[in-house]
Amino acid sequence: MASVLTIRGGVPLTGQVTVRGAKNLVPKAMVAALLGSDASVLRNVPEIKDVDVVTSLLRLHGVEVVKDPATGDLRLDPTKVKTAQMKDIDAHAGDSRIPILFCGPLIHAIGEAFIPDLGGCKIGDRPIDYHLEVLRQFGAVVDKREGGISISAPRGLKGAKVSLPYPSVGATEQVLLTATKAEGITELSGAAIEPEIMDLIAVLQKMGAIITVQTDRVIRIEGVQDLTGFNHRALPDRNEAASWASAALVTQGDIYVEGARQGDLMAFLNTYRKVGGSFDINDDGIRFYHTGRKLSPLVLETDVHPGFMTDWQQPLVVGLTQAQGVSIVHETVYENRFGFTEALVRMGANIQLHRECLGSVPCRFGQRNFLHSAVISGATQLKGAEIHIPDLRGGFSHLIAALAATGNSRVTGIDIINRGYEHFLSKLEALGADFDAA
Repeated sequence: MASVLTIRGGVPLTGQVTVRGAKNLVPKAMVAALLGSDASVLRNVPEIKDVDVVTSLLRLHGVEVVKDPATGDLRLDPTKVKTAQMKDIDAHAGDSRIPILFCGPLIHAIGEAFIPDLGGCKIGDRPIDYHLEVLRQFGAVVDKREGGISISAPRGLKGAKVSLPYPSVGATEQVLLTATKAEGITELSGAAIEPEIMDLIAVLQKMGAIITVQTDRVIRIEGVQDLTGFNHRALPDRNEAASWASAALVTQGDIYVEGARQGDLMAFLNTYRKVGGSFDINDDGIRFYHTGRKLSPLVLETDVHPGFMTDWQQPLVVGLTQAQGVSIVHETVYENRFGFTEALVRMGANIQLHRECLGSVPCRFGQRNFLHSAVISGATQLKGAEIHIPDLRGGFSHLIAALAATGNSRVTGIDIINRGYEHFLSKLEALGADFDAA
């Protein structure tokens, strides 16, 4: 994997890319396989770092993970699950935030779990307090140790009434993976209902779980004693699809994204059209393209599903630097998601960050001194620069800014993009991007 790119900008991206299973679902479905009494098969699996990390962690715990070289499908057999050595688990500290989701399934399987210090993109606090509190409500005992956390349940896990103060995707996943085999009934209010959550529920239902999604973000889980394996095709990655759509917009290109689904992208498609981008929807994908007309500014607020997803914000902000007029973006999900704009300003963008909530969506950050609103004045010509990638979506945003800029850009730290974008260098090459990798 290259770590440095030299990009020669000004070339429209044109052609076709394919998106496979969602980064925000596939690793979680792999963890769910721990709950089964026999093997599971997961299809449409992308080759990304998070999949590699979870594969390693599962193997450490005795799960046999076999990849079909022809299809890329994974077969996950948990019948010999065991306790892993703490030092081996700890070797994965900082690689991913997925290990926290191993807790419930491992406690059900072997009675205990050890979770190393967690990594992930530096886009906000993203505390694991929700997770630990959820596990305690199920009867788990949490013991903080040097380098990580040990979790057990001497009396077993019991159903609970859980209310989340914020519809956290991770905490909702924690409840689902823990409650399916917990004794009794669990009621989760304030749940996240993202498409990836619904797909995880579909996986668990195939295994034998009884899960009801009610109105007003309430999910009810009736615990069962045993679950079987599953056979499931992961939903496509809507975040990658939206990223390529923004790349087409920013570079004045034309990209067909095979695998993109309209139903998962409704809020994004509405905003894309408002800005001035265009799209054609087919059964097997969506074509995204720049019409040649001037782009329009807008006021945008991120929100939990079914709102405009926070992961769509960063690539689209690059597009707004090319819109004629003033745009306002209010980030309500992660407090530090605008750190990537510093590089855009050095490239010539006119972006001002504010601590105030410049929008109407209720926000947790308005009184906490975070720069979580952005005012973008355009259109501005972007120029090549030295760029270091800060996080996954911000990094992709820097790449498309460099591809649209005049002159050359040197981009370092691109390894992180491998966490969520499968074969992105070969995809860039297929779309006609002009770059050298080292």
